Amino acid sequence: MATFNTAISSHQLQTGDHTTGYLAAGPEDGPLIIFVHGWPELSISWRHQLPAMAALGFRAVAPDMRGYGRSTVYPQLSDYQQRFLVRDLVGLLDGLGADRAVWVGHDWGSPVVWNMASHHPERCHAVANLCVPYWSIERGWDHLLTLVDREVYPIGEYPDGQWDYMRYYEESFERATAVMDANPYNAVKALFRRGRPSGQNKPTGTALTRRQGGWFGGADQAPDLEADHDVVSEEDLRIYADALTTNGFFGPNAYYRNHQANAAYAEEAANGGELELPVLFIGARYDYTCETVRSPLAAPMRQHCGDLTEHIIDSGHWMAQERPAELNAALAAWLYTRVGSVWPGPAYHGKARSS
Repeated sequence: MATFNTAISSHQLQTGDHTTGYLAAGPEDGPLIIFVHGWPELSISWRHQLPAMAALGFRAVAPDMRGYGRSTVYPQLSDYQQRFLVRDLVGLLDGLGADRAVWVGHDWGSPVVWNMASHHPERCHAVANLCVPYWSIERGWDHLLTLVDREVYPIGEYPDGQWDYMRYYEESFERATAVMDANPYNAVKALFRRGRPSGQNKPTGTALTRRQGGWFGGADQAPDLEADHDVVSEEDLRIYADALTTNGFFGPNAYYRNHQANAAYAEEAANGGELELPVLFIGARYDYTCETVRSPLAAPMRQHCGDLTEHIIDSGHWMAQERPAELNAALAAWLYTRVGSVWPGPAYHGKARSS
């Protein structure tokens, strides 16, 4: 049986005036799988997945998205709309010399991957996403509000549901960004925490952002909480904090300020947005902002994906870092059973069951 180098290496790619920093592992001639991070993360968010996929024979790549890490930071809010994020990834794929890839996204990386599949299906073997289902946030604010679980968030008390924090970005963007910029280390330390079963079927903290005066209860900076090393090590926290100190939170937070442009872009999707390629969605049982176990958030996805596999992991929002072994196993099983054409070795041609 072949063995592959699983060491992670660092690279940069220039496509026009855009620079993409990325991490990579595995054989350079292996089938390509690209991991797309969300807010407020980095390519290292996939540090557990890159070597695992490399060991199977994939060429595993994780870029820093625009505004993050070693990739280009842009000065305008409109620079961070989905249209441009997708363009960056098409440029990355071209720069890697590949026609297609398997794409995996999380958080704000998920809508980018969904848009890759819906706008450029010819550049995708298959797509997998964590926490954020298809036909949700990438279709804009008005659509997202129709998917709020009104049993948990009665409209009179929680008109914006768990997405109240997004309203805060619209109304108080400068304040939200300044509070995070005041202490990026404490901010990421407070954010990266494991999921807890005790929060099920209760309003989550993101539904209270504005009535509490903003992020971190209206404080001028994030509190100095004890780190949750079940999700991130001290070394990981320092890497995140250093990158966010260098670039600031403007770019990451700007992802939340383009709902109208994103909705217009979604209307341009090929095939009316219907996805026919293999799709994997992995929900996090203890992610109460992106709640997909009991809420209607994932319902439209099931109507618009013709080859959908679903899986649930007992995790909070930061699944790739909190439950890497379970995630890697779910990805590998789906790749083997549903995307056999790109499996690095003899493929399985049976019929997989959704779980």
